[in-house]
Amino acid sequence: CITFKNSCWLSAILICYFHPLEVRQQRGLLPPGALLLTVADPKERLGSGGATLNALLVATEHLSARAGYTVVTADVLDTAHILILHTGRDFPWDGCSRAFCWMPVAAAGRCVDMEGPVCCLDMLLDCLSTKMCVGSPPGVWVCSTDMILSLPTTQKMSWKDFSGVRVVSLPGDISFAAHHGVYLTDAEGGVRDIIYRGSEERIQTAAMPDGKVPLVSGPVFFSTAVSEKLLQTHVTPPLDGCTYMGMDSGAPPLQISLFLDILMSLCSDQTETKFVNGERPGCSSPLGPQGAAVKSARSVLWRTLRGVALSLVYIPDGYYDYMTASGREHVIRLTEAGIERQILSHIELPCVSEASRVINSVLEGAVHVVAGAVVQHCHLQGPVKVHSGCLLSGLDLASSAYMQGMPLTSDIIMQGHRVQLGELKLTVFTVFGAHDSLEVPSDADTGSFLNRTWSQFFNISWPEELWGAECGVRRCLLDARLFPVFKPHGGAVGLEGVRFLLGGSGTTESWRAAWRLSLKEVLSLADQQGELRWREELFFSAGRRRAVDTLKGHTDHNLLPSIRAAVLGGQQGALLQALDSVASSSSADLGVAARTLACIADVLGCLAGEGRGGLRSGPAANPSWTPAFRLLEQGKLAAGVQELANQRAAWLSRPDLLVRAARHYEGAGQILLRKAVMSARKFVFTAQAHLPPMGKWQEVECPARLDLSGGWSDTPPIAFEHGGVVVNMAVRVDGRRPIGARARRVAEPHLVLVSTSGAPGCSMTSRVVCEVLADLDTHCQPHAPGALLKAVCVCSDVVCVSSPLSLEQQLLQHWGGGLELHSWSLLPHGSGLGTSSILAGAVLAAVYRCTGRSYDTSSLIHAVLHLEQILTTGGGWQDQVGGLVGGLKLARSHAALPLRVDVEQLTVPQDFLAALQERLLLVYTGKTRLARNLLQDVVRNWYSRLPSIVQNAEQLVSNAEECAHACTEGSLPRLGASIDRYWQQKKAMAPGCEPAAVRTMMNALRPLTLGQSLAGAGGGGFLFILMRDAHQEERVQQILHSTPGLGDFSLHSVELDTEGITVLQQNA
Repeated sequence: CITFKNSCWLSAILICYFHPLEVRQQRGLLPPGALLLTVADPKERLGSGGATLNALLVATEHLSARAGYTVVTADVLDTAHILILHTGRDFPWDGCSRAFCWMPVAAAGRCVDMEGPVCCLDMLLDCLSTKMCVGSPPGVWVCSTDMILSLPTTQKMSWKDFSGVRVVSLPGDISFAAHHGVYLTDAEGGVRDIIYRGSEERIQTAAMPDGKVPLVSGPVFFSTAVSEKLLQTHVTPPLDGCTYMGMDSGAPPLQISLFLDILMSLCSDQTETKFVNGERPGCSSPLGPQGAAVKSARSVLWRTLRGVALSLVYIPDGYYDYMTASGREHVIRLTEAGIERQILSHIELPCVSEASRVINSVLEGAVHVVAGAVVQHCHLQGPVKVHSGCLLSGLDLASSAYMQGMPLTSDIIMQGHRVQLGELKLTVFTVFGAHDSLEVPSDADTGSFLNRTWSQFFNISWPEELWGAECGVRRCLLDARLFPVFKPHGGAVGLEGVRFLLGGSGTTESWRAAWRLSLKEVLSLADQQGELRWREELFFSAGRRRAVDTLKGHTDHNLLPSIRAAVLGGQQGALLQALDSVASSSSADLGVAARTLACIADVLGCLAGEGRGGLRSGPAANPSWTPAFRLLEQGKLAAGVQELANQRAAWLSRPDLLVRAARHYEGAGQILLRKAVMSARKFVFTAQAHLPPMGKWQEVECPARLDLSGGWSDTPPIAFEHGGVVVNMAVRVDGRRPIGARARRVAEPHLVLVSTSGAPGCSMTSRVVCEVLADLDTHCQPHAPGALLKAVCVCSDVVCVSSPLSLEQQLLQHWGGGLELHSWSLLPHGSGLGTSSILAGAVLAAVYRCTGRSYDTSSLIHAVLHLEQILTTGGGWQDQVGGLVGGLKLARSHAALPLRVDVEQLTVPQDFLAALQERLLLVYTGKTRLARNLLQDVVRNWYSRLPSIVQNAEQLVSNAEECAHACTEGSLPRLGASIDRYWQQKKAMAPGCEPAAVRTMMNALRPLTLGQSLAGAGGGGFLFILMRDAHQEERVQQILHSTPGLGDFSLHSVELDTEGITVLQQNA
């Protein structure tokens, strides 16, 4: 619903074109349950009053049918909120009327989730629904779409016990009001009269205390009781001639005005005689051919509505912009609206001024748009220059060739109009000066064409050639047949027809010989569906081009709104083709290819429909997709992308198949992401060293890791697309380094892999013996027994799984026998302290040493990155940095591939270190959660570049820098604040990472803490706390024991480890 807090549009939106409204409803701009009706006037020139009465009848009829009635029943109005929007006369500067004139304004509110235009209609709807009609009771709002309303704040109108009619008015100057209408009110806000095109003296009597006058500016509200009264008149002659039912019953059509007939009957200064018999400009005359019918209709309105209160709400700080036929005013309106230089467009080269506007257009090559110029709904190929004050609209690519040699100057309006002549559809081009007045007589001093006097044009043409020789024909620019459509024996005329008018090539004889139309005739022949199709074609083309630029340019533009719009518009095929092309041509940058496959997954997910095909996360190992995956693993990117597309074609028929296909595209993207991260192996350096004797253990121990800030920014692809910064520290838990490994060579040519996890007394041990190469096949399956140790053997080049030599042959040839590896962790599974990555580094170090290779810590960090891609666990680089490098440090990776991690030890005051260690405490929450369960959603959201995720990534990095400064400057409060911010950032990155019990625990401890956060990705594991005071273990224990619902928890001491990975012993 379009909610107004206490009420909403429940029943009907009435306007001329249905398709654009249906799209807006699907975009969420209109309530999903609203009844949308296209109500055409049953006859031309019924007036705003007749159109309102007919629309009210049609709305009531449809609501009656919905309610199960077989006749039109006014009872349905008792609970209905109805909005009737009138689209007025033709607008010379937009073939789809003022309502659907695109504005250079960025979408906001509900429509940011789906890309689409903001038209005058959208701005009006937003103003009505969020600022003007808030809280209104059931009834009927009526408003024109010929203007733009702007209100600074929501209007607080009293609706208690309201009955009658209320008009809303905005302020205007007396000079402006002379050509429009104003309300004359009494001291209580009752409307005495409506002054239409009155004298300045008469208008002055309506002035408000602020010196402005209340304009007849559109919105009118009829209460339910009055709506029912008005509805009754549809069966009373001659007002039945305003409705389709009356005309279908043979009633003659009748024109009445909403303001000057219906509302005028309610004005307190009116008498019956004056109202019924009065001659008023702007409405049907009681003295004209239909004079008797007009008087009779007014008498019916007087008898039916007289006595209803008509009150005015004046909004002094509101703004009313009536969209006149002035070209110059419209150009200024477009250039001054919003702050965006380009809206829903694609501009190939940066040739567009900041003070110009490009709307729904594609500009290829050097298209220079000067300040003060507007280009809308165009596809242009440079070189073209659009001068200040110009408006180009509706020009296609074929027009560019004529544009390039055209003598275009400032303040020119050039348009391409889609028209229909019988069965023939074509484009007619028109050109005007922005300062031309369309309805000023040609012989008036102010009459002009192309900003020049008519006398200059009459040097090449006689007036009779433009308007005919008949006497009494209005001779103004609007009616001048200036624009060539067909040449004799030459077919349709293109843009070259107006090039001649501008002084370019062409002859007077050729122009005279052509069949020509006036602007008025062109507008009457407008093919509005064709115009909408042209705008949609440009909109989707520009969207695809922007998507390609976004992916290739590594920009943080959110593509989901564009994807949703393409799917809604049935343009997914062209979008998928464009994305396939980007992915297959990105072998030099696998990060781009991986993101592109993730975007294809988003397209498939949107096609399935939200929630219709199942959860996006799920398995991605269906055998049908194996050939494509195999090609990607082999580095055959183009062939792999093509095979993915071939397979995709068979999975488009049902929502569940689409979601499963999306999962497999994400799986394909993970393959490419892993390959991109494997580039970190470039920074792994080992050298040949002394080979230890057979049977001699090489044992290492590592501390755990506490992440103080910046985590998630280290996670690929964020780490190499945005850049990551992390501050963490190596820690001992309960006085011990909890992670370790040892390795030795053994005589038997096999691999013995032993892993132990858990604290002593409740640990679990797994022992795997690999005798043949096939036993290592599960090295990339992280849940397989011994998978981590198998992956270490493969990544450290102990064995080669693709070698033609057997495992036994390789081990004997390279190492003189087999290897025995042991790994252990004293921490619980899912602790959040970086166990698996640190353990991988420890095992790699032990293996390097026992196979006679030297290394440095940086090489271990990058080797773990490579290993975790082989193991398919993914994840970032901060865990191994935290446990392999001692002390407090800041680590960063830049936005580039290959992925490189640089580590900087933080120099901190000694008293700060002592105070920190006295105040740090670990609480095991008893909850465990795998980081990988969170990882897939985070990576998906990052690839989509959700604005909240991009902003959060930036804040993670900036907070890490602040955290580092807090440490080096020795400020515990600032460090605590950074930790608290970090926890909020983790929750924003991975919603759901805070279990209820953990939230309860943190709330209970908050008075004692400077900062607190779950370690790692969250979801469970260890909570680390920076206490306000030293040695608070007993107090923490008391609080937690007295807090219900926490389950099993335990407290653990934590202290800074300054050494990092440590070699313990080398004994047999």
